[in-house]
Amino acid sequence: MTDNRIATVRLGATGPEVGIQGLGCMGMSFAYGPSDAGESRATLERALDLGITLYDTADAYGAGENEKFLSPFFKAHRDEVVIATKFALSIPPDDPTRRVIRNDAPYIRQAVEASLRRLDVDVIDLYYMHRRDVNVPIEETVGTMADLVREGKVKQLGLSEVTADELRAAHAVHPIAAVQSEWSLFSRDIEPKVVPAARELGVTLVPYSPLGRGFLTGSFAKAEDLTSDDFRRHQPRFTGENAAANAALLAPVRTVAEAHGASLGQIALAWVQQQAAVHDLPVIPIPGTRKPSRVEENAAATRIVLNEEELALLEPIAAKVAGDRYADMRFASAGRE
Repeated sequence: MTDNRIATVRLGATGPEVGIQGLGCMGMSFAYGPSDAGESRATLERALDLGITLYDTADAYGAGENEKFLSPFFKAHRDEVVIATKFALSIPPDDPTRRVIRNDAPYIRQAVEASLRRLDVDVIDLYYMHRRDVNVPIEETVGTMADLVREGKVKQLGLSEVTADELRAAHAVHPIAAVQSEWSLFSRDIEPKVVPAARELGVTLVPYSPLGRGFLTGSFAKAEDLTSDDFRRHQPRFTGENAAANAALLAPVRTVAEAHGASLGQIALAWVQQQAAVHDLPVIPIPGTRKPSRVEENAAATRIVLNEEELALLEPIAAKVAGDRYADMRFASAGRE
């Protein structure tokens, strides 16, 4: 029988070998409308069968519910999986719909203990600062995170949506294993500065939303196609005239997909995977899905190689995208670069 497990790559300079594609687990209990718990559990198991070993969650996903949901799977496969979770998006008790960014030491210590309890593990493999609080020096934040490593509560450190300068300042305090940011055919703002800094420092890039939050798969064409509780209904790229303009940008993706007998999503993922060779650094995208069939499709994309003509055809897309990736870009690296 042919081995269909994906290839591996090292996470950070000294971390474990993991599959070259991870799994974003947020949608299993948060943000993308109703989900089926049984199907999500089957997705987790199928992903592991395929060699996907990096599983990404955060304390903010469903106010901790995503970590709780994943806990039984992690416990059953503790020696086979690498658990990544995050802190920084605090939920005020008086308004559960809000998120307040906190990077201060007392909050970090409170957050890590809560995540360890919900995940029911002794140590978190990769602990990210989810968003940057510019009012707290990043050296202080990473200093506290480094203490967690020394105390055996965390193995490796990660940062999400940081600028190149923030990454360098953080890395000077403690080695950073991974930087997570949006990176796709639609979102390439990290390439001029963040990607070169990561390459220089030996940091792995972990692209989230490599499928443009599903838009690049062609599964929806405008916000109105989504359920009322789907947070994508409020993102600028998927509303009004922006949505129509961006849907038209999928034409070259379709052309390449037809040439490979692949889906649109597979081409979008193959493009992200291939950035590892283009930029000479480890890249582990974490597409999210709640269906075993989709995780199989996504994993298969790791074996698609795009030629120079195809890369050239896809190259202009990002520059033509209408609308920012967030309504408020101050909380993304590109808003501070």
